Amino acid sequence: MPLKILLNGAKGRMGKTIAEIAHEKDVEIAGGVDLGDDPLPFLANSDVVVDFSLRDATQGIVERAVEVGKPIVIGTTGHTPEEKDRIASHSSSIPMVWAGNYSTGVNLLFYLTRLTTEVLGEDFDSEVVEAHHRHKEDAPSGTAERLLEVIRESRGLPAESICHGRSGITGKRPGDQIGSHALRGGDVVGDHMVWFAGEGERVELTHRATDRKIFAAGALRAAHWVVNKGPGLYSMQDVLGLQ
Repeated sequence: MPLKILLNGAKGRMGKTIAEIAHEKDVEIAGGVDLGDDPLPFLANSDVVVDFSLRDATQGIVERAVEVGKPIVIGTTGHTPEEKDRIASHSSSIPMVWAGNYSTGVNLLFYLTRLTTEVLGEDFDSEVVEAHHRHKEDAPSGTAERLLEVIRESRGLPAESICHGRSGITGKRPGDQIGSHALRGGDVVGDHMVWFAGEGERVELTHRATDRKIFAAGALRAAHWVVNKGPGLYSMQDVLGLQ
């Protein structure tokens, strides 16, 4: 029997892609809603909620999922730290998978970034560069934010160590700085590069997405996985067994 999902953000880029491949992934769209629609009529007939909507809509759909005890997969990005904390607090009531990127390759990039940071240590300077289409509204991307967080956590650095772009007379680059750069243009699906520069050598880890379907496939994989879990906040790393 297909997994039944309530798709929040059904008219968006990711929503349309998820609907396009759903039948290939043994998934049935029990209901598709967008900002302003009432999801409750569809929730009873759904096994899990998948949210690829807008930053302002995530809190509401999570609250509806909690009301009826349905797990949720969140792919929406751009939330403030306060909004993230408020949304994540609901994971004490329902199972929640929340990732900035559902690509299998990108999640392997997270894993390799942590490993590389730990091996190279403070002798290598770290920079994260991401590129997306001209329509993307938030920067850095959720994926880039996670890459920056992985590097920062691995080196035990504070949030203030992240430098978003540079301009003017910046002076010598501090050793505890992590650079963050966002490129926007055209129809770029999503490119991410982590750059480690040392004396006499560089290590570059790169992932390039050429088809939005990879994110949709990963989100539906997460949807199948989360229905069997207890309340808690999970990542795509958990889904793939990379933790």
